[in-house]
Amino acid sequence: MIFYYAPQTCAIATHIALEEAGAEYETRRIDFAITEQQSAEYLKINPKGRVPALVTDQGIITETPALLAYVAQSYPQARLAPLDDPFAFAKVQEFNSYLCATVHVAHAHRMRGARWVDDEAAIAAMKAKVPQTMHACFELIEQEMLEGPWVMGKEYSVADIYLFTLSRWLEGDGVDVQDFPKVAALKERMQEKESVQTVMALNAV
Repeated sequence: MIFYYAPQTCAIATHIALEEAGAEYETRRIDFAITEQQSAEYLKINPKGRVPALVTDQGIITETPALLAYVAQSYPQARLAPLDDPFAFAKVQEFNSYLCATVHVAHAHRMRGARWVDDEAAIAAMKAKVPQTMHACFELIEQEMLEGPWVMGKEYSVADIYLFTLSRWLEGDGVDVQDFPKVAALKERMQEKESVQTVMALNAV
């Protein structure tokens, strides 16, 4: 497999999952600084012009929730999802879908407002709203979604990997993670994992 990523993006989640699963894969770093994600070569891999993307022997997969589910199902021995319980697995998917469709979008308003509007005042207003919207998202996660100590309760899963990845954006979004004790504790536990340290070292380069 070949894994396409860019540093400090949501691709960190899939990268950690691949490490935890013990998967054999190669990495290809995409340089956003030179808009390599829009290059003709990369658009052949992912026409969306975004990361992550995973090339498998069956084809290419994009979108973090899909990738996390694929890794968990492909490497069941890693126990990254409750694969034997359809309801519990659906709850993992539910949580990851919220992170992808709501939390990530709220965060993107800080630096990618031009995706939605052209008016500079509107873009500035969207950016100014980010601390409020991100705080509201994580307040809901803290109070209603994160069972503790892990998202699904006692069982660790790809949902924890994804939440850790997005929780790293809070400081830049003007939100104090300490406002959310369960999220903050999960983030600290994740940072102690060897897989996380390996991936974060690559993302720091």
